[in-house]
Amino acid sequence: MTAAPDVTHPTWQRIDPHTCQLGESPFWHPQEQTLYWVDISGRQLLRMQAGALQTWDMPSEPGCIAPARSGGLVIALRHGIFRAPQWGGALTQIATLAYDTATVRANDGKCDALGRFWVGTVDETKTQHAAALYTVDAREAGKPPRVTHQLGDALTGNGLGFSPDSTVVYWVDTPQHRIDAWDFDLSSNTLRARGPFAHFEPKPAGWQFSDSAYGGRPDGAAVDIHGNYWVAMYEGARVCQFAPDGRLLAQYAAPSQCPTMPCFGGADLQTLYLTTVRHGRPDAELARYPDSGCVFAMRAPLPGLPVNSFVD
Repeated sequence: MTAAPDVTHPTWQRIDPHTCQLGESPFWHPQEQTLYWVDISGRQLLRMQAGALQTWDMPSEPGCIAPARSGGLVIALRHGIFRAPQWGGALTQIATLAYDTATVRANDGKCDALGRFWVGTVDETKTQHAAALYTVDAREAGKPPRVTHQLGDALTGNGLGFSPDSTVVYWVDTPQHRIDAWDFDLSSNTLRARGPFAHFEPKPAGWQFSDSAYGGRPDGAAVDIHGNYWVAMYEGARVCQFAPDGRLLAQYAAPSQCPTMPCFGGADLQTLYLTTVRHGRPDAELARYPDSGCVFAMRAPLPGLPVNSFVD
């Protein structure tokens, strides 16, 4: 068995002192040269534009967002899928996902190469396996968006990613400590089981954050131009880079015990941004990582894929 690569300790820069309760879903808008992300628990969208932080309060928790080709954003809130024609503009609900909003909410997601919005959900009961993965297709003019249930029987949908040629979809059920890869037909929007992509050791009983033997569990992810899969390891204080064949290529120490999702950005798409969590973390952990909840950036060894836009 090949030994895991040593953990690299890169130089991370905090992009702003603002802390989120639960930062997630970052993306880089190439036309605007702007970083967007969400604070799920804080019920806000955020963006960093020309060095200035802007926030926008939401009516319920935003799980994920994506740019829309025709302008503005598509937003997955707890109670539905919404369109905003511009930042701070009116929200129009365009679709509803088939789940009980009392115990399930939207979580990780992004768009595929044809502009469908993929949204994973989280089962807040942590017992009912009510989380699922959906696609929202709004490309047919004059018709309501088509919602497709892709995968289910999960607890926390996360880690969505697409290979550069759109033939593979990655998805994670975080508590299972496993990343799965699915063969994907882009034109027909269908998945076929391929099998586990990567496994991680489960969380030990009574684990404390000071115990570095636990490597964490997979959360949000991004894909680079070579098809490598970069995943934030929640409670593992690291970001892992996997080759398309599942080999662990690198491990990067994170500036927080609980990184949530990386994305590639900057003019050359070679800056790796990373969202993190603050809410609910123990005081001793926050003393070690006082900037938990902030967004950080480091120079990546190669560029990432550009964000896909929602088409409607």
